[in-house]
Order: sequence, then structure tokens, then C-alpha cells
Amino acid sequence: MAQQSQSLYSIEGDWEELYINGEWTDAASGETITVEDPSTREAIAEVPSGSSADVDAAYEAAADAQDEWAATPPAEREALVQGLLEALESHSDEIIELLSKEAGGSAVMGGTSVHLAEDQVGEAATLPRRMKGEHAHSNIPGKENIVEREPKGVVTVISPWNFPLNLSMRAVAPAVAAGNTVVLKPSTNTPIAGGLLFGRLFEEAGFPDGVLNVVTGRGSEIGDDVASHPESDVVAFTGSTPVGRGVAAAAGENLAVAAMELGGNNAHIVTAEADLDMAIDAATFGSFVHQGQVCISINRHLVHEDVYDEYVERLTDRAESLPAGSAHDPDTIVGPIIDESQRDEMLEYVEETIEAGATLETGGETVDIDGVDDSLVVAPTVLSDVTNDMSAACFEHFGPIAPVIPFSDIDEAVELANSTEYGLSGSVHAGDVGTGMEIARRMETGMVHVNDQPINDEAHVPFSGTGASGMGGYNTDDFLAEVTEKKWISLQHDAREYPF
Repeated sequence: MAQQSQSLYSIEGDWEELYINGEWTDAASGETITVEDPSTREAIAEVPSGSSADVDAAYEAAADAQDEWAATPPAEREALVQGLLEALESHSDEIIELLSKEAGGSAVMGGTSVHLAEDQVGEAATLPRRMKGEHAHSNIPGKENIVEREPKGVVTVISPWNFPLNLSMRAVAPAVAAGNTVVLKPSTNTPIAGGLLFGRLFEEAGFPDGVLNVVTGRGSEIGDDVASHPESDVVAFTGSTPVGRGVAAAAGENLAVAAMELGGNNAHIVTAEADLDMAIDAATFGSFVHQGQVCISINRHLVHEDVYDEYVERLTDRAESLPAGSAHDPDTIVGPIIDESQRDEMLEYVEETIEAGATLETGGETVDIDGVDDSLVVAPTVLSDVTNDMSAACFEHFGPIAPVIPFSDIDEAVELANSTEYGLSGSVHAGDVGTGMEIARRMETGMVHVNDQPINDEAHVPFSGTGASGMGGYNTDDFLAEVTEKKWISLQHDAREYPF
């Protein structure tokens, strides 16, 4: 049995079929997409290349299953979601290895992903009993007002490649817990951990057919079909802002609710009074975990001029001490970038920033891996003498890059932090919590963490951004509100008098 589970959940398992209406089925085209290991650059799996016909089949299955699933008693839905949690926990080691091979995730990234996904499923299991309505008195004699909460219907989940497991789970689990059915379209880079894996988990947990449907395929070929499908009532998307604008527009054509978590340009403010030991520890994690491929990672370090030189020196030392290489090495902290286009873009940002007058303190190049041509590993990079308008600072670089920008006073720091269209996360180190809180309140961003770094996520706490970082919210009751709607039912107990 253990061997069977291993073969089902490992990268060596058979992933060449879509999961639609509780069945594993070939893509209509019969074609597949090759999945590459970012560490070795080798082909490691084949997944179906879905077409518009497959998309239609998935939505038909979801729509057909939705009424019966919504009518399922809350305790039964809760038990099934708890079964999903048990399946996730049972296969955590295999999933961490899968994330290493498919997403280039280090052991830290894999363990964090599984932990976050478990937290999200645990929170989702509480939702069936929290879908409570309201009762309101009426201004009309003899009338009673009841407000009920119902599932929206079919929820589309389009998930990214950077943290495919938990960024899929945070939408899928609460959506089904609330009585919706789901069509999941994972990233082409991580179609297994972000998509097909969910079919295996839902199957093991015993969910009814059609509650979850997974379609893999190239975004350029089926992305529009998924985002604009007329059966979709909610579109939950995590990814870049440019792509998110298009997804939201497509969803809007059908008046579907758009829940968008998009890009970020997160600032890490360090004042002259900060505890530099704490600030540097936070900065190292916040910039370099999972190669900086995190929407809420530190994109800019804003440091007071009185401690600037020491901060740069210490951050450089820490960056140079981080093991960089293959994600399959258990000692690796900084592993590979997901693909060459992402790697080349971030290195171009570094080059442009240096040409604009910044100083390269360390990094700025790829790290060789034995036996691998064209390595995707980018060395942890620190840039000093940076200004807010340089490429590595004004763009979301999405890599292991730490641009350090000096400021002279708090007003300037806040102005620098807010000089971006994004408003996702941020962090402040200011010596004491009270001062940090004052600065945090002035930062125009959905989340701020004092005496910490921006990468934080807890399923019972709201997660949302402002501006170009998206709309709508995830976690707790925020996402519950996205995937449910209220219905007002009035009961006229006594005969009512009308004016005519």
C-alpha cells in the first residue's frame, strides 16, 4: 500500500490524464506538455495539454455537481475537508519532494508550502458551520426579514507556479467547503503540484464526482477559455498584475466575481533605531527564501543613512553565506529560478540598475551546477546606492535580489515605500513596536509586519492588497464572502396594507 501511495504522489507517477467529473481522462487533443526540473533542466514528467473541449467538459461537470454538493449537510462537507487534510498530511514527504523537482523548491520552501496548505485546509473545514445567515426586524408591520448565505456556484481557480500547492489550496479548499464546485487551472510550469495532485488528494478524501475538476494546459491556448467561461461564477487568480488585468476583464464579461492577488513591490523599512540583528535576519529570509520568487518578498530595502553602510555590509555577508545550487541538495537555501525567461529578466534588471549608477556588492550572476548546462540558479545579489527609479527597485524583480536604498528621515522612507502602484505587503524595523506601528499605519499596503519581514500568511487572518496588487481578499471570512452570496427572504405574516 505504501508503495502504491508513493507511485501515485511522486513525480514518477502517471500524470498524463486530466481529472474531470471524478475520472482520469486523456486530453481531447491527445497531446502532452513536458515538465522540466529547474535544477537539472531535465524532462521529468508529461501532463495533458488541455483544449477548449476539455475546459467545457470540466465546467459542465462542475455545474452538474454543484446543486447536490451545495445541499450536502455542513457536517458531511466538513468531514470531507478534514479527509483532505488527512490525505495532505499523509503524503507530505512525497509532496515536498514533488515541489523540489517541479518547482525548484528547497526543503524550506517545500515544508513551508505543505504547512500553509494544511493550515488553509484546517481553516476551510470550519466554514460549513460558519455559513450562517441573519435575522432583521422590518419597518413593515407583520414582516420578518431573513438573510441566508449560499454558495456562488462554480469557482474558477487559476494558480501560479511559485508556491503552487498552497496558492491553489487557499482558494480550492474554502470554495468547496462553502458548497461550491471548482475548476482548477494550474500554471504550465507546475501543473502537478498546483493541479493534478489535487485530483489525487480529493479522490483519496472521497469527494463526490465533479466537485473538483483539473484542466492542465498552456495559458496561451486555454487561459482565455477558462477565465471567460460562462459557467464560472467566481474567478480566483494569483499571478502578475498585467495578466491579472486581462483575467479580471474576461471574468467581468460574464459578471463573475474576480478575486485577484497580483504583484507587489514590498518595502522593508529599517530606521536608525532598529535592532540591526533582527532587521538583517528578517531581511535575509524576506529577500532570499525560495529565490525571492514570492509575491510578498522584500523587493526594496529602505535603510536610514546612519546605519546604511553597516546594513549593506552585513546583508552582503549574509547573502554570500547562503548555499546556492540544486534544490535536491538538502543544504541549499537559494535554488533555481523557475525558467530561463524569468532568470534572464531579473538579471537584466540587475544589469540596468548597475548601469544607472548602483553598486553590485555581491551576486549578479548565475551559479554553476555540475552536469547542468545553462544553470537557472542566480546567486544571492545585493545592490547598494540604489534609487527608487532603478529597474531592480521600481519593477517586481521576483528574484534573489536585494536593492538597498538610503533615506534621511521617516517622511522620506514612507514616501519611498508608497511610490509604487503596488500595495501588497511590507515590513518595518524601528526599535520599538509602537514606533513601528506608527510607520506601518502610513504605508499604503494591504499588510505590514513590524519587527519582521513581509512574507507572512495565516489562514485565519485576512490576506489582501491594494492598488495594482489586486482586489478581493483571501483567508478567513474574506474569501468566504467572495465565494458566497446573501439572499434576502422576507416573510409577511400578517395582511399588509398597500397605498392603492
